Amino acid sequence: MWLQEKFGLTVPVIGAPMANVSGGKLTAAISAAGGLGMLGAGSAVTADWIRTEGAIAAAAGKPYGVGLMAWSVDERPEHLEAVLELKPALVSLSFGNYAPYVAPLQAEGIAVATQAGTVADAREAIDANVDIIVARGAEAGGHGRNAVGTLPLLQAILDLTDLPVLAGGGISGARGLAAVLAAGAAGGWIGTAFLTCVEGLTKEAVAQRVIEADETDTVYGTVFDAASRAGWPDEFGGRALRNAYFDQWEGRERELKTDDLAHTEYVEGTKAADTTRASIYAGEGVGAITGRPTAAEVLDGFAGYRTYLSAALNGGAK
Repeated sequence: MWLQEKFGLTVPVIGAPMANVSGGKLTAAISAAGGLGMLGAGSAVTADWIRTEGAIAAAAGKPYGVGLMAWSVDERPEHLEAVLELKPALVSLSFGNYAPYVAPLQAEGIAVATQAGTVADAREAIDANVDIIVARGAEAGGHGRNAVGTLPLLQAILDLTDLPVLAGGGISGARGLAAVLAAGAAGGWIGTAFLTCVEGLTKEAVAQRVIEADETDTVYGTVFDAASRAGWPDEFGGRALRNAYFDQWEGRERELKTDDLAHTEYVEGTKAADTTRASIYAGEGVGAITGRPTAAEVLDGFAGYRTYLSAALNGGAK
């Protein structure tokens, strides 16, 4: 399989880069367990943070990646400079005009992926000469489009290109991974399943809220972006766990953007890990999370895809 050949993986899983979750320790742990970990370089981190956490991710000697947002790189070019110094195996660049950054990364031997939420996004990715396309469905946690579900999007993009296509969104375990592999995906782009891993940056109160959540508890919108004032374009909302803060401000995002008291309430809630005010980005697969596993345990669970894939290809299922 392509991922195994390209990056030496034993499980066709790439850990989606998650800001405030995927630090160097989790990234390294996913890679050490047979997947490919991705450092989540959020817009608020420094270039030195990327260098430091990247060094932790690289210490085990396994391939790893870094996730960047194009709109943020436009404002913080030092983020890209830090990544070019690190030379990870893979860089994800999405959400904005990433095309100018593709060639400089590839010139350093770095594979470039981008997340596509529509077929039009995928066509832009092909034109930009990326190496990998992530079919990011509406079920996925974190930022992206809410336009098309994972399976119809994956099928449409696979029909469009011969590039390796990863599937992201709603893949919570081995059955889901087997399903997208059977459809033709090169692997899974997995975020939510790693949210509560002990190696991650997720605070305990947040992890417990994630564990308590079921598959109906997520919402999609721009409330938390309006509150954070981080700079996310309105075009890309986020899927997160519903809470009182979201309910209070849904439909009033324009007002929220200029409400200093509400901004402070959100910032303080985030610092305190107050799950009634903080954003907890998670996808519709969140209901499958029941504890605080190691990254290796999560990867071991995904490795069971072989059983389901074999059954499916032989005309039956367990």
